[in-house]
Amino acid sequence: MKLSIDHIVLNIEEISKSIDFYTGVLLLQSERLSEYQKNEAPFPSVRINSDTIIDLFPKHMWATEAQQNKGQGNLNHFCLAMSKEDWVLLTERLQSNGIRIEAGPVNRFGANGVGTSIYFRDPDGNQIEARYYSKEDAADSCLLGS
Repeated sequence: MKLSIDHIVLNIEEISKSIDFYTGVLLLQSERLSEYQKNEAPFPSVRINSDTIIDLFPKHMWATEAQQNKGQGNLNHFCLAMSKEDWVLLTERLQSNGIRIEAGPVNRFGANGVGTSIYFRDPDGNQIEARYYSKEDAADSCLLGS
């Protein structure tokens, strides 16, 4: 069986701040934003690639009262893989937008072996890992827990 991730759902406090972050900092394309703004769609999304989107749920769609009161959910973080060039440009955009890199660069194991990662948060506090893979990194050891 071959599986892929279709979408990730994030609970969002302020849709406009998140749209600005995901489209302006991560350079993702918005989906159904105009429909959402006209109340023709329940939520907007941003596209990671041709197969995967991130759905941005406004507060009234959050699943539980605990989540609506900013209780801890089960999502630890998600990782976006990219080229080294895009990764370097992202770190520059994070810095120019005043977004703190919480960890990294560090070498971590992922779907394609060991890659170089940084960690930062979106406007709602969701942790995002951005990584690139290179042949040199594949020879390095995994530094989980560092």
